[in-house]
Amino acid sequence: MTDEPTLVDEPVQPEVVDNELEDRFELWYGDRLAGFAAYRRRDGGTVFVHTVIEPEFEGKGLGSVLARHALDATVARGEEIVPVCPFISAYLRKHPEYDEHVKWPAS
Repeated sequence: MTDEPTLVDEPVQPEVVDNELEDRFELWYGDRLAGFAAYRRRDGGTVFVHTVIEPEFEGKGLGSVLARHALDATVARGEEIVPVCPFISAYLRKHPEYDEHVKWPAS
C-alpha cells in the first residue's frame, strides 16, 4: 500500500445561461446540457412556456436552480414573470418573494 493522495473529483457547479438565440435559459452541468426553461419575451414580460430537466439529472434539485436563476434574471431586467409552464408555476407558488413580479395568465 502506498500513501499517495487520492484525487477527488471537484464537485461540478451547475451554470445557468440565457441563450437568447434559442429563447431559453439553459442549465449546464459541466459540459452537459441538463435542462432548460423556454420562454417568450413580450411587452415587458417573460412568458415561461416549458421547462425540461433531462432524466439523468432529475432528483438533484437542479430544476430549482434553473427556476431561481431564470426568475432572478427576469426580475433584474425589470420584466414581469408570466408562468404558463406548470413547473415554473409550482416553483412560484412555493416562493412568495416573487409575488410582486408575477402576472398570472388568465385561465
